[in-house]
Amino acid sequence: MEVKFKGNPIRLNGIPLKKGDIFPDFKVKNTQLEDVTFKDTDGMRIFLTVPSIDTPVCDLEVARFNKELIHYPYVSCYTISMDLPFAQERWCGAKRVENVTVLSDYKEHSFALATGTYLQELGLLTRAVFVVDPQDKIIYLEYVSEVTEHPDYDAVLEEIKKQNN
Repeated sequence: MEVKFKGNPIRLNGIPLKKGDIFPDFKVKNTQLEDVTFKDTDGMRIFLTVPSIDTPVCDLEVARFNKELIHYPYVSCYTISMDLPFAQERWCGAKRVENVTVLSDYKEHSFALATGTYLQELGLLTRAVFVVDPQDKIIYLEYVSEVTEHPDYDAVLEEIKKQNN
């Protein structure tokens, strides 16, 4: 699969996922450097991948989901990047992020390769959104075609609204 970064084509490494797939297992680190795997999550989940949490588009994306998810207490949201856990923790504290859990894939690139989101040339994750239902099935996904652009927030929010009806 290929996306663009600042207009330039770049190939994603890993296994691209599709709607209906069972979400794959992964191992990442939380801000306390503890392992977190897919099995440590449950219920309705949103997984966001971003290149770096402390850049303008990523900052706005995580802040938007943090704000929107106040209305959806049945949804857990995880943002995964290659940022070091210490930097993620500082950023969350400064931004008062309470409804999104940040996780780091800096060490093993496990999430990146399991989800086809690895921009190997840059050593970063592409921008993508995965909505996973309580049965671990992907019910919505978006690999954002231009990494520097926002995902379709309305489509994500519409999907999680449908799941609660």
